[in-house]
Amino acid sequence: MLYSCKLKSVCNLPVIYNKKINTTGTSNTDVPLAVPGMYQLDITLRRGQSLAARDRGGTSDPYVKFKIGGKEVFRSKIIHKSLNPVWEEKACLLVEHLKEPLYIKVFDYDFGLQDDFMGSAFLDLTQLELNRPTDVTVTLKDPHYPDHDLGIILLSVVLTPKEGEHRDVQSSIHSFLHWRIYEIKTMLMRKSWKRSSKFQTQSLRLSDIHRKPHLWRGIVSITLIEGRDLKAMDSNGLSDPYVKFRLGHQKYKSKIMPKTLNPQWREQFDFHLYEERGGIIDITAWDKDAGKRDDFIGRCQIDLSALSREQTHKLELQLEEGEGHLVLLVTLTASATVSISDLSINSLEDPKEREEILKRYSPLRIFHNLKDVGFLQVKVIRAEGLMAADVTGKSDPFCVVELNNDRLLTHTVYKNLNPEWNKVFTFNIKDIHSVLEVTVYDEDRDRSADFLGKVAIPLLSIQNGEQKAYVLKNKQLTGPTKGVIYLEIDVIFNAVKASLRTLIPKEQKYIEEENRLSKQLLLRNFIRMKRCVMVLVNAAYYINSCFDWDSPARSLAAFVLFLFVVWNFELYMIPMVLLLLLTWNYFLIISGKDNRQRDTVVEDMLEDEEEEDDKDDKDSEKKGFINKIYAIQEVCISVQNILDEVASFGERIKNTFNWTIPFLSWLAIVALCAFTVILYFIPLRYIVLVWGINKFTKKLRSPYAIDNNELLDFLSRVPSDVQVVQYQELKPDPSHSPCKRKKNNLG
Repeated sequence: MLYSCKLKSVCNLPVIYNKKINTTGTSNTDVPLAVPGMYQLDITLRRGQSLAARDRGGTSDPYVKFKIGGKEVFRSKIIHKSLNPVWEEKACLLVEHLKEPLYIKVFDYDFGLQDDFMGSAFLDLTQLELNRPTDVTVTLKDPHYPDHDLGIILLSVVLTPKEGEHRDVQSSIHSFLHWRIYEIKTMLMRKSWKRSSKFQTQSLRLSDIHRKPHLWRGIVSITLIEGRDLKAMDSNGLSDPYVKFRLGHQKYKSKIMPKTLNPQWREQFDFHLYEERGGIIDITAWDKDAGKRDDFIGRCQIDLSALSREQTHKLELQLEEGEGHLVLLVTLTASATVSISDLSINSLEDPKEREEILKRYSPLRIFHNLKDVGFLQVKVIRAEGLMAADVTGKSDPFCVVELNNDRLLTHTVYKNLNPEWNKVFTFNIKDIHSVLEVTVYDEDRDRSADFLGKVAIPLLSIQNGEQKAYVLKNKQLTGPTKGVIYLEIDVIFNAVKASLRTLIPKEQKYIEEENRLSKQLLLRNFIRMKRCVMVLVNAAYYINSCFDWDSPARSLAAFVLFLFVVWNFELYMIPMVLLLLLTWNYFLIISGKDNRQRDTVVEDMLEDEEEEDDKDDKDSEKKGFINKIYAIQEVCISVQNILDEVASFGERIKNTFNWTIPFLSWLAIVALCAFTVILYFIPLRYIVLVWGINKFTKKLRSPYAIDNNELLDFLSRVPSDVQVVQYQELKPDPSHSPCKRKKNNLG
């Protein structure tokens, strides 16, 4: 008598047995034994060779993703600035079906941008020999461009079966329970592995990408002084050199010095140190060529671990793979007061700490550490009504808080459109005219974070200790996007230090978006400049009409005024007239007769520009027009930027007299009063003499001083009309107010 024993899968487990057993204990083997297909795949990611260059410097920041069945199972660390990276990372994977190949994808990491694809390959697991280490070389290819050589990846793999050997069927009934227990254990192990793999991948990603910028251990202050005897790359025997610096994900590009082999840059910038041992700064020199790829001049490196701290080092670096030297000043200093903590740990709520901070920035400590202007504390409390970025109708939001080059991040709140972070960030303020930027992103496992919204808050516009709901804006800061974010911000600063810092160059951001060509942006800058020029043209027409006696009364009054002014003119009257103009506008404002008009024209152009950018992006994808006329693009971008600079210069002068930023207008009043008094009591020849002596001896007194113009540095802090529109606070929905929210909760 035969019994048929057929065991079905439980909890979606595969069938374990499909056997026929007779009463004598012997088996009929016409139905084979099917055992679970679980394997352990041990992978050692060795290195890459001759990978594709995706950055403009001719290098990449590669990392590797492993996928099985469309799911990411491992992601390697990022190797910065290398085409021959060495990882030596190990991963242990559980594989259920050998028919599904291991998918290997390589990307170039771009902070804040979409990572660039560098190639992919498949590893056929059925071709691997069991229980034997195998060295594998996979060739990377791009499916869209199969002829391109994208390099190779070297691996070591070991495939080990996790199930037991085929057993004697006589013990199959006894082994049934063992197999069932094995399957349940395997299922639990697989779920546990998937869960731990997910958290491990997220932890790895957060540590390498997000958490790394949290806390730095020091600051590297670099002053690029000059270049000597650089290599001539142009047909005229000269070059247009500029220099790129890179420390990890931090980048800085110097200005271009036209037609010289001995450029004088005199530029200063800072990098953050994240490693205890310092790090390596990669430096490359380039020759700018309009219309084609820039020429490589040479490279060099700085090993920060070899430099002593709290000391300025003068370095003369020989350029490798080229000619010439670069002269730099490098200083390693201790970390500034930058931190991140929970809401319960609040520096300003501790009376002792608050008193110490107030004392540090009191008016009595004017000349103590002039670079330490003030203290900023930002409480990132929560956000509400965010945009759903995932297909599930949820998002995984985290928040980025930036002040110039200082950048801190919150943790990620998963599957939530109303996240609560309750984090406190503290920053040192180097420039009171800086703008605090708070950006909300959606964390994505397979690609760079999705943008959800952003706000830009000038420090001088902050009201201390007030919890406010800020409406999130789009990337261009021109209009609202979905959601609000609740912030509470406190600013403490020394007004005298802040005023002195206004007269030195602004700190440049080392991560900035590259200039792009836009028809609407070009038109907007042209209209802005035209408006500034028309002010001068109208003034000239008005003066000319006085000479033509179009209005006899007006011409007579102008003639009398001309005689009076010329007869009594003194040099001190120039700043005095400007002072009177500022004072007149101030009294108009406090009396309620505000002559500052909201620039709806610029606001409308910004909105039109955003729509036009979307159209341009689609058109460029279809036609590739800009790629075909690269040289014209360079010229157009230059014209676009010049128009922006000229228009911004005129708008900043106007906004100074319009009291757009009261702090700067008061500072201008103080300066004009001082100039009026000086010009009244001191003869002009003495003033010119002092100015000339200072200019002639400045190089002797301070050979590596950075040249600057105090007036231009002052105006650079005044926002243009475009920035005024971008920094405007949008009115939040009343339903998002904290009081309203509490009432709703009570209801």
